[in-house]
Amino acid sequence: MAQRFYYQGHLPADFVQLKGEEMHHMVHVCRLGVGQRVTLFNGDGKEYHAVIRAIGKRQVELTVEKTVEVSRELPLTIHLAAPLPKGDRAQFLVEKLTEMGVARYIPLLTRRSVIHPGASRLDKLRRYVIEACKQCGRNRLMEIAEPLGLQSLLASNVEYKLLADPSGQPLAAHPWAQRDTVLAAIGPEGGFADEEIAQARAAGWQLVALGPTILRVETAALAITACLAFCRDQKIFQNCS
Repeated sequence: MAQRFYYQGHLPADFVQLKGEEMHHMVHVCRLGVGQRVTLFNGDGKEYHAVIRAIGKRQVELTVEKTVEVSRELPLTIHLAAPLPKGDRAQFLVEKLTEMGVARYIPLLTRRSVIHPGASRLDKLRRYVIEACKQCGRNRLMEIAEPLGLQSLLASNVEYKLLADPSGQPLAAHPWAQRDTVLAAIGPEGGFADEEIAQARAAGWQLVALGPTILRVETAALAITACLAFCRDQKIFQNCS
């Protein structure tokens, strides 16, 4: 696979100029030169195979030779809501959710949430998504949504809604496998408050347990994502109704 670079905006079918961070990465980090081939993507689901034609001080000029529709998305659309962890754990969470195919990450604000991300933090998270897509081969960017309070999340109009809590049933007991879209919510350190659990039940959410141990936010988020993705792909629960 040719080295991948992100182009923000519409990609023309012939001539492209790459600037900024991606230009720096191509020329000064990867040390690519004229005549070398790369893959461009902009999040529209396609790969643009291009060749470097010229390198200037502030931009790289490329010719797009071929456009290919390449889907590396999951057969199940997963929306994942979770409080943003502290420090480097936030970057880890976003990168891994992107690699695993989550369609949308929602920074969740609950009674016990600690981090309330602002615009600059969200911009950083979106950059982490791009870097993860460059590495893993996804041609659609995982969406980083605006932070959402639990009450608003509970009212979401999504096909099937799961809330992680030790009091719930194992994932295998839930009839989610025939759904096209699943929204899964992970609580903060210390878990959801009792009244939040009660509100989720009243709103029709299904409680799901993720094992006998208490998981950190990022671990729980990755665990439920992996289970949903694997089980749907392998059709383990194809007889659930």
